[in-house]
Amino acid sequence: MGGMNTTPSVRPSADTRVAVVTGGSRGIGRAVTRRLAQDGLAVVVNYARDAAAAEETVAAVAADGGQAIAVQGDVADENAVAALFDRAEAEFGGVDAVVNSAGRLALSPIADLDLAELDAVHRTNIRGTFVVARQAARRLRAGGSFVGLSTSVVGTQFPAYGAYAASKGAVEAMTLILARELRGRDITVNAVAPGPTATDLFLEGKTDEELDRLAKAPPLERLGTPEDVAHVVAFLTSPQGHWVNGQILRANGGLV
Repeated sequence: MGGMNTTPSVRPSADTRVAVVTGGSRGIGRAVTRRLAQDGLAVVVNYARDAAAAEETVAAVAADGGQAIAVQGDVADENAVAALFDRAEAEFGGVDAVVNSAGRLALSPIADLDLAELDAVHRTNIRGTFVVARQAARRLRAGGSFVGLSTSVVGTQFPAYGAYAASKGAVEAMTLILARELRGRDITVNAVAPGPTATDLFLEGKTDEELDRLAKAPPLERLGTPEDVAHVVAFLTSPQGHWVNGQILRANGGLV
């Protein structure tokens, strides 16, 4: 596994909580990284390819007075993910929160879907979630939490989202099972299912009319922001959110 030679400017104290955020270089993952760092967690920012974006995220955390390092790795590669957790433990002493924000999207009617693209979506979204959750289950300290990322399309069932919604339905299916498997460990497992959220990935290729229609769909009549989702994730990984366990939270402004 590759990695960036970024090191924390200040060694964390023994009681510093530590988070691993996959897909943490942009979009929702970047917002989660920045919010957790603002809450005092040291963050290991995993990214797949875009080293520059990961460096920007780490720099933004540092500018806010927080601690973060960036580590490259494919979430579906079990050796890379094991090395990611090894790095978190070596740099910061352990892992207290894992947020699996890495994901892949493909839009196509089921009849026309390229099956190679189906395999790629499911490799990242299903296998990747499973591989990251497996390491989280092995390594999270007591009081810790795992948060997966689903999508509200599992409920809204929009056309063209068949491959993506199917993959995120698998994420939801794992959530309560893993929470029950971790009985007695004082570790929570939840998933957040955002609605339409104004990330670069979401906005790409959509007309102003399409965006306006999507913004008006929820009763709050706007698109979500990455920060909206990050606030929910931060609650679930905090001591204040620790009584929530095995749940799917649809953070979507009331979209049904």
